[in-house]
Amino acid sequence: MEKNIQFQNNQEAQALFGKYDENIKLIEDSLGVKIVGRGEAVTIIGEDPEVEKAVSLFTELLAVVRKGGIVRKHELLFALRTVKEGKSSQLREIYLDRIEVSSKRHYITPQTKGQKEYIDAIRKYDIVFCIGPAGTGKTYLAMAMAVNALQNQDVSRIILVRPAVEAGESLGYLPGDIYEKVSPYLRPLYDALYDMMEVEKIERYMERGIIEVVPLAYMRGRTLNDSFIILDEAQNSTPEQMKMFLTRLGFDSKAVITGDITQSDLPLGKESGLIQAQYVLKDIEGIRFVVLTGEDVVRHELVQEIIKAYARFESSRNQ
Repeated sequence: MEKNIQFQNNQEAQALFGKYDENIKLIEDSLGVKIVGRGEAVTIIGEDPEVEKAVSLFTELLAVVRKGGIVRKHELLFALRTVKEGKSSQLREIYLDRIEVSSKRHYITPQTKGQKEYIDAIRKYDIVFCIGPAGTGKTYLAMAMAVNALQNQDVSRIILVRPAVEAGESLGYLPGDIYEKVSPYLRPLYDALYDMMEVEKIERYMERGIIEVVPLAYMRGRTLNDSFIILDEAQNSTPEQMKMFLTRLGFDSKAVITGDITQSDLPLGKESGLIQAQYVLKDIEGIRFVVLTGEDVVRHELVQEIIKAYARFESSRNQ
């Protein structure tokens, strides 16, 4: 069977083919088809089911490109898995959902179905828990939504919170002011923030208290109105700290709590506030739990394999 896909111009072809046609080679290997480029068109050759999947893939990705989207390698890998599962119609919906941020990146998009569900939950609910392994975009997407909310004046400030477990929350002996004391523990939040906003704007906002980066222990006694609050690495919070944090939420505020329940740094035998919250709060209307998996990892493709390998190892060891 042969089918042709026609492009409007060379730029569309280049966007889909990738550097040195690496995307084409990936599609051929994954779907078992032959793809021949002829000017501003491609011919797909192979068995009927595989050709139909390839046509569906090109059709959806072409729609993304024509809307100004970019197809990167890890996005193509997810798209190939989606097409193989017969769910290609989801691709356009996922890749064209743009979170506008005030930086040279202009916008950020979800890159998997799980990530799309995550940002939709943040839009709809005032409290969202996101649980998943490293590399699934838990913190990054929450930061994008916070920056977008601040930019659109939906909130007046962003509060970024993280447990400083390694220091036992006893930071007084460290030199410097509060920000210098906790900076090593909050660095991942800074990294995401600096990727989305200009340095000068961040510094100005922090001076004015529009953006705060604080350790979890310093949240006690506060009431946060008109704020977007992110609690990162929540698996390292105790049940008491989690309860304290959640009761800080004021009017017109939104809270996103992220963590990986397999990566707790709490002392042995100490219960995680994130794990407990899954059971205590699961039936409360207005609170949403989103669970991301290895399929939602958007770092180097080897990270997915590493996560799966460790999951298999832990499973076999516990049997």
